[in-house]
Amino acid sequence: MIQSKGEGWTVDNATELGLSGWVRNRKDGTVEAMFSGSLEKVLEMERRCWVGPPAAKVTGVDMNVCDEDMAPGFECRLTV
Repeated sequence: MIQSKGEGWTVDNATELGLSGWVRNRKDGTVEAMFSGSLEKVLEMERRCWVGPPAAKVTGVDMNVCDEDMAPGFECRLTV
């Protein structure tokens, strides 16, 4: 699978923090991700998302709580 720079950045950062979950691009140009881990690590990932990769133009980050069970590891999913 080919990853965009944003997806690769997200996978790298989530993996570094020991988070589980996934990331995918959306056809409308946004990026959607699910992060699972300790509250401290998820909040750190949120902070990093506000900065994003070097070429990113981050205009907003929406956080929602979800009860979905996550398998261990972090993956890139197909664009929707």
